[in-house]
Amino acid sequence: MTRRRYLALFLPFLATDRLVRSGPPDSAARDSAPRVVVERQRGAIRLAACDPEAMALGLTPGVTLADARARVPDLAVADADPVADLLWLERIADACDRFTPRVAIEPPDGLVLDITGCAHLFGGEYGLLEAVEARMRRWTGHLRHALADTPEGARALARFQTAPAASEAAALRRLPVAALELEGETEAALRGAGLKTIDDLVSRPTGPLAARFGADLPDLLARILGKSGKPIAPRHTAPAWQFERRFAEPIARADAALTVIGELAAEAGQAMEARRQGGRRFTARLFRSDGHVVDLAIDCGQPLRDPARIMRLFTERIGALSDPIDPGFGFDMIRLSVPRAEPLDYAQLELEGGAVHAEDVSALIDRLSVRAGSGRIRRFVPRDSHIPEQAVLALPATASDRQDWPAPPSGEPPCRPIHLFDPPQRVEVIAELPDGPPRSFRWQRTLHEVTRYEGPERIAAEWWHRAPGDPGLTRDYYRVEDMRGRRLWLFRHGLNDERPAPLWYVHGLFA
Repeated sequence: MTRRRYLALFLPFLATDRLVRSGPPDSAARDSAPRVVVERQRGAIRLAACDPEAMALGLTPGVTLADARARVPDLAVADADPVADLLWLERIADACDRFTPRVAIEPPDGLVLDITGCAHLFGGEYGLLEAVEARMRRWTGHLRHALADTPEGARALARFQTAPAASEAAALRRLPVAALELEGETEAALRGAGLKTIDDLVSRPTGPLAARFGADLPDLLARILGKSGKPIAPRHTAPAWQFERRFAEPIARADAALTVIGELAAEAGQAMEARRQGGRRFTARLFRSDGHVVDLAIDCGQPLRDPARIMRLFTERIGALSDPIDPGFGFDMIRLSVPRAEPLDYAQLELEGGAVHAEDVSALIDRLSVRAGSGRIRRFVPRDSHIPEQAVLALPATASDRQDWPAPPSGEPPCRPIHLFDPPQRVEVIAELPDGPPRSFRWQRTLHEVTRYEGPERIAAEWWHRAPGDPGLTRDYYRVEDMRGRRLWLFRHGLNDERPAPLWYVHGLFA
């Protein structure tokens, strides 16, 4: 399939619809009054958005609040909240995920859906449009939508088409030049030249148009007309695997929804086993019939496809929620996705009496990470750095390894203590020679006599990361043992030619 299809949704009254539908009205009188949203612009409080009733009375965005109240005294006024509007648009986009997994947001009041290969699930494009209209009644009563072969064409039709046309191509040609959404001066210049519609531009050669009105005009014109185009940037990347169930009658119990997730996990396990793959992340989306979406996600330290282990992690995840899952009026669709899949071949069974199986340890880590939070259980990943405190990174135990990290140096690694102090702790050292090893040192108000030592191991500073004026002091590390058998890792910060009196620190403890 080479032809792509896009559906653009335009919500012209999103800000006022959010105020009406996100919560109960203040009063019946206020709910029936014309509603506007205001914000401070150019030193005055002006209208940022108006509902249909306010616009029917002659109010438009940009009018000062004082003028608006003079025209319409009984005006319901609310402050603009772009963050709340964006969250409301995100919730609408979540509700649109039931139609296609490729949904893009066009703030502040639009969505674009890539419906390529999805329309047949709803009986064709017209059936899909009816389903979208029915679902969007929960969010707005003023939805405008359009279909086209490119995102730009669908957006232009949804926002600027005023009358039906015989065909999609004819509708695009009849659009005003405002559908190009160019800068105000460029649009005014086009109108001044007598070019008022897209059809007027199509009949002109592209060379003079680009020379006079900018090089981007022919390209934008071609994308709107479907002659060229680029795909949308969806909110979520397409998962490696995806399985879903739709229900004629919504599921009204959370435990029944969890059973359905288990059935989908079994289907996912069979599909991944055929490809010898396992999932590193599983996400379940529960679509409520009122438009609300419940998201559940689990991460695994190793590739996983066993349905029992997957459901054990989901059960732990639900148990760790601060608020229980609210089915509301029921879930009418449940989807299980595997965003990350990795190779997982068959494992060799252990001999009788062997050590603890690695899968048991991995399952324990996964359960603890889900129960306590992914950031609470960590593992160490080596880095290619000779600075001791930067030689490893502490990452979540379920995080996947990044392939672009530099590999650690080859060969036998230097001896390092198990426990490092952050930051290193200052000590007072007595040495026989200025650049010699320590003979005794005072740490935590206790004098330690050195009986044996090994070193120095000289580590230079990272000169390529030094700030201007930073001398980049050298470190001389010594592994020392005191009279009581305790082994410590000490270093002298700076040489005699780098600073007059180098300082000593204890950086770690050996087992």
